[in-house]
Amino acid sequence: MPNLGPMEILLIIFVILLLFGSAKLPDLARSVGRSARIFKSEVKEMQNDEVQTNQNQAPAQPREITSGNSGSTAAQSSAEQGFWDRPENQRNNPAN
Repeated sequence: MPNLGPMEILLIIFVILLLFGSAKLPDLARSVGRSARIFKSEVKEMQNDEVQTNQNQAPAQPREITSGNSGSTAAQSSAEQGFWDRPENQRNNPAN
C-alpha cells in the first residue's frame, strides 16, 4: 500500500469538501460518531450475552433424586410467575 504524503491528504480533504460541502461536514462527523458508539455498545452487549450463556451452560453434575420439587423447577416457576404477573397475560384481562 502506498504511503500517503501531505499533498495526498490535502487532496482527499479537498475532494471531501467538494462532495459534501462545509455545512454538511459537522453533521456527517456527528452521525459517524453516533454510529460508532451504537456499534461499540452492540458489540459489548453481544460479548456480555456470550459470557452469560457460557456461565449458564455449566457442566452437568449428577443430582440426587428426591421427592417433591427440585431447585430447577422452583427457578423455572419463579420465571413463569413473573410472566403471568404481567397485566397483558392475565386471564381476566378486559383488553382481550
